[in-house]
Amino acid sequence: MSVRVVTAGFDDLDPRTAYALWRLRQQVFVVEQSSPYPDLDGRDLEETTTHLLLLEDDRLIGCARVVDDVNAVRIGRVVVAPAARGRRLATLLVDEAMRQVGDRAARLDAQTGLTRFYASYGFVVSGPEFDEDGVLHVPMERPAAI
Repeated sequence: MSVRVVTAGFDDLDPRTAYALWRLRQQVFVVEQSSPYPDLDGRDLEETTTHLLLLEDDRLIGCARVVDDVNAVRIGRVVVAPAARGRRLATLLVDEAMRQVGDRAARLDAQTGLTRFYASYGFVVSGPEFDEDGVLHVPMERPAAI
């Protein structure tokens, strides 16, 4: 089986891929983590937003979102399907996200248990832990390269 990351803007997503992307995020964040939050926040539609699609053969098994927040790039919605976990596949998504970030500053809100994972990419905790819809998170930042 072949695993790869494909990048796409919103207009590049065909309807079935967009549906699979939103369904995966809903399955994990809303249902599995019991975190009712407004996933469809409008940011998917922005011209500068990039969707990272983790595909095994042609099946979506993970995704992430990279959003340009002017002063920094925001990485979010990083998810791997339950059946695909334990294979370090989130690393492929974050590696690609960091390629897109390049030398710019980056921000994310990490689930508390994932701070060490994101620290390995140069992120540091930048604020207090907070509860986001029943899931503990910490804000993290990586400064721009000089």
